[in-house]
Amino acid sequence: MSRIRRQTFVASIMMAALALVAAGCFTVGRQFPIEAVSQIRIGQTTQEEVRRLFGAPWRMGIEDEMKTWTYGHYRYALFGSTKASDLVVRFDRNGVVISYSFNATTPKEE
Repeated sequence: MSRIRRQTFVASIMMAALALVAAGCFTVGRQFPIEAVSQIRIGQTTQEEVRRLFGAPWRMGIEDEMKTWTYGHYRYALFGSTKASDLVVRFDRNGVVISYSFNATTPKEE
């Protein structure tokens, strides 16, 4: 194998390895300000206030005929630890929070 072919082959291998490492991490959803979760008040906070605190929801749905908004950020890693945080907010028919749940893989997300 000529020197140039060998260098091209080695460069190709290195690029493929780099692509595999880069593909080992991916993110789903979008970040949201987890420090604002403590500002949610059941029976008081409205949909508009939730939107001001967290922006548009990542997903919206219906649970038991009530609107549900989900904020989520999930970072999966082939090497290293997976990090995830999600907030699910449920509203009554008047658009006021009736319940919410917040979960994270660590107490303080980066």
